[in-house]
Amino acid sequence: MNEPLGEEDGILVISQFTLFGTLRKGFRPSFNRAAEPGKARSLYEQFVEGLKKECKGPVSSGEFGGDMKIDAVDEGPVTIWLDSAQKDY
Repeated sequence: MNEPLGEEDGILVISQFTLFGTLRKGFRPSFNRAAEPGKARSLYEQFVEGLKKECKGPVSSGEFGGDMKIDAVDEGPVTIWLDSAQKDY
């Protein structure tokens, strides 16, 4: 996490609406605060283009709103924990 991406490192950007969900009212996530589809698509495309300009390695992207299946190998020291008692975010 403390090292920059190198020229041989690639990035795969996949739009995933479930990244902005809240659990304030129970265990089923709410997506009420997520961006409207047109705005979300624009932000996604801007993000991908920004990465292509700034990163030295290859940048690939999925299809916004598409049904995609990928094979991934997670590598690194990061685990994200969802604490059901803290539902503010």
